[in-house]
Amino acid sequence: MCNLRSFFTPLLAVLLLQSLVVVVSAQGSASTWQTLTGNPPLVIARGGFSGLFPDSSSAAFQFAPLTSLPDVVLWCDVQLTKDGVGICAPDLRLDNSTSIAQVMKNKDKLYLVNGVPTRGWFTVDFTLNELSLVSLTQGIYSRSERFDNSYPIQTVEDVANLKPPGLWLNIQHDAFFKQHNLSMRSYILSLSRRVVINHLSSPEAGFLRSIVKRFNLNITKLVFRFLEPNVIEPSTNETYGSLSRNFTFIKTFASGILIPKSYIWPLDASNYLLPHTSIVLDAHKAGLEVFVSDFYNDVPLSYNYSYDPVTEYLSFVDNGDFSVDGVLSDFPVTPSATIGCFSGLGKNATPQVKILVISKNGASGDYPGCTDLAYQKAILDGADVIDCPVQISKDGIPFCLGSINLYDSTTVAQSSYSNHSQNIPHIKAGNGIFTFSLTWSEIQNLNPVISNPFSKFELSRNPKFRNSGKFLTLSEFLALAKSTSSLSGVLISIENADYLIQKEGLPVTDKVLDVLSKAGYDDPTSKKVMIESTNSSVLMKFRDKNNYELVYRIEEDIQDAQDAALKDIKDFANSVVVSKASVFPKSSSFLIRVTNVVPKLILHGLSVYVETFSNEFVSQAWDFFSDSTVEINSYVMGVNISGVITEFPLTSARYKRNRCLGSDLPPYMSPAQPGSLMELISPAAMPPAEPPNPVLTASDVTEGPLPSETASPPVPGGGAIAVPPGPTNGLPKIGACIFLSNLATLIAILLLL
Repeated sequence: MCNLRSFFTPLLAVLLLQSLVVVVSAQGSASTWQTLTGNPPLVIARGGFSGLFPDSSSAAFQFAPLTSLPDVVLWCDVQLTKDGVGICAPDLRLDNSTSIAQVMKNKDKLYLVNGVPTRGWFTVDFTLNELSLVSLTQGIYSRSERFDNSYPIQTVEDVANLKPPGLWLNIQHDAFFKQHNLSMRSYILSLSRRVVINHLSSPEAGFLRSIVKRFNLNITKLVFRFLEPNVIEPSTNETYGSLSRNFTFIKTFASGILIPKSYIWPLDASNYLLPHTSIVLDAHKAGLEVFVSDFYNDVPLSYNYSYDPVTEYLSFVDNGDFSVDGVLSDFPVTPSATIGCFSGLGKNATPQVKILVISKNGASGDYPGCTDLAYQKAILDGADVIDCPVQISKDGIPFCLGSINLYDSTTVAQSSYSNHSQNIPHIKAGNGIFTFSLTWSEIQNLNPVISNPFSKFELSRNPKFRNSGKFLTLSEFLALAKSTSSLSGVLISIENADYLIQKEGLPVTDKVLDVLSKAGYDDPTSKKVMIESTNSSVLMKFRDKNNYELVYRIEEDIQDAQDAALKDIKDFANSVVVSKASVFPKSSSFLIRVTNVVPKLILHGLSVYVETFSNEFVSQAWDFFSDSTVEINSYVMGVNISGVITEFPLTSARYKRNRCLGSDLPPYMSPAQPGSLMELISPAAMPPAEPPNPVLTASDVTEGPLPSETASPPVPGGGAIAVPPGPTNGLPKIGACIFLSNLATLIAILLLL
C-alpha cells in the first residue's frame, strides 16, 4: 500500500516555502474587530462603483450604496474649476476620464504639477458651464467602455444631495490650486457649512494643519494620505516613508492615515507577499485609524491570493493580528461581502448551502493539474470531491492527467521523447504526443506544467511552482482520497475510450473498473464514486454499479434541450455537467439572459454541475464585478445548481460556509440579474448580437456501444491513422469566447499553517 504520509509532506514543505499564505482566521468573529474603535471596517467606494461605471459618475455614486454595506462611504476626489466650483474627478487632468479631448480640441496646456511638467486638459482652465458639454468615460482601459459618454460631471453638492451614509472628500493638489489663484481651503470651509463631510483627506500635511482648528473633529475626521514611500511631502520636505515613522507628529493634525496596501503587506520582486509590517499596530498605538487604498478586483493581485479579491481583503481585515479601519475600493461589493459574510469564518463553519465543490484537475489554479500538490491543496481548501481525468500509458497504467496530449500539461516537448509527435484527428486537431505513446515510467520522468489559460492577458498562475509536483496513478489517487475523511467522494472522467480500445488495444474502462474494485470503492459504504464522460457508451459500461453516480458532460454550450434528449440522458446518467454559458449566455461579456437548461434538467430528475469556475477576473462576465464569489453565488442562488467544478476549490468551499446565505440576502450577496446591465447601455453602445447556441437533441446523445474489449492489436506506429473525427455528443463545436476586448468587472489564502 502506498505511503500516504509521503503525499502530504511535499505540500506542507511547499506551503512553508511559499511563506505567507494569507491568514483567513477564525480569531476575528463578526462581532469582535481589531480595528482602533472595535467597529467593523468601513467600505469606502472610490468614485462610487468606479470598477463598473465611469469614475465619479452619477451611476457609480448611486450604484455603490445599492450593492454595499449600509454604512458605505462615497469618495470624491475634489478638483476646482476655473470659477471655483468643486467637482468630483479622479485627477486634475480630465482627458483620461472624460470626453474633453474631443469636445475642447487644442485646449490642453502644460503645467508644473508637484514640480513635474504635465500636459493635459486641466479643471482650472474651464468653468463649470463649459464642462457641462463634457461627459464621463471609463479611465481604465481594461474595463468596459459601454457606459461611456452617458453621464455628466458631478459637483460635490450633487453627490452630497444623494444623502449617502458617509461622504469622504479627498484634496490631492491644494498647492497646485494656489498657483492658479484658487483656494481649496476657502472652498472646503464654505462647503462644510452646507454639507456634512465625514472624512477629509489630503497628502499635504500643510493643508490639513491649516484647517484642523476649523472643524469639529467629532463630525469630520481629518486623514493624512500617504503617497509612495520615496515621494517627498511638500510642506515638511520629508518623504512619506520617513513620515510613516512619526505618528506623534501626524496625530497633531489628523485622526487617521490612508496608506497604500503595500505599506502593510509588501511584495517581493516576484509578486509574492513578504511578512506584514507593524504599521497598523503602530498607528493604532498612536491613536490613529488606518485606512488602506489601492484595492481593485481587476488588477493582478499577489500570487498568494490566487486571484481571489475576498482572500486579499481578509488579509487586511481578519488576519488574527490586526484589522485596518477601512478599505478604499473601486468594487465596494467585494469588501462589503468580505466584512459582512466571510470575516471570522473558520474552516469548520457549517455549510449554509448544499452544493458539491468538485475540483478541476485538483486545485489546478494553484499547482500543476493532477499532481500530488494540486490534490493535496484541493483537499486542504475544502473540496468535497476531487477529480481524476483518467489517461492510460503505453503499458496500460491508468493515471490522472487533464489531457491525453502531453503537450498540454508536461514538458514533453523539451524532453527526449519529442520525436513521438503524431497527428490523430480523431482525438485532436494538430500534432501531439499522446499518453499512450509513452510508458508510465517515461511519463514519470516528465515535469508537470501549470496551466495558464489567461496568459494572453499576462495573468500567470503561481510561477514559483509552475513545474512542481508529481503525477499519480489512479490507484494512488484513490488511496489518497480514501484516507481523507473530509472528502465525500471522487470523480473519475473517461474520454477517448473508443479510440483507445479499438486503435490502441487499451481497454481503459475495464482498467478503471478493476482499479476501483481493488481499491475497495465497490463497497456501498465507501466514498461516493462519480463517473463522468461526454460519451453515453462509456457511462453504460458502469450502469450496473448501483452505488456509482454517472455524470454526462455536455461539452458544448447549449441554449436549450429537447425533452427526448433529456429522457435519453436519464436512461444512463444521474447528473449532467454543463458549461457556464449554457446557463448564462453572454454578448461581449455581458449576461444576456438565463436559459431554462438547468430547470429542465432538474425537472427530469438530474443533478446539475457547472464548469469551469476560475478566479481570474477575465474569466467572468462584467455582471459579476470581477469577483469570483459573485459569480459562484449567481449560479448557486440564481439557478439552484447542485455543484461547481472549479480550479480554485478554496473560493467555492468558503462561499458555501458564508453566513449571509439565509432567506434574506443582503444586497452584496444577491445574485446577478442577467440582462439588467445591458439595459443601462445606450443603444449606440450596445454590443453586437451573438449567434444563438444550439439545442441539444436526442440524436446528439444517442451512441452505439463501445468497441469490443478484444479489439484488434495496436496499429503499428502508435495508431496514427486518419480516423474521421467523430462527435463526442453530436453538437458542432462552438468557439468559446472566454473573453474580451477589455478586461473586467461589474453590477449587481492560501491557508493558515
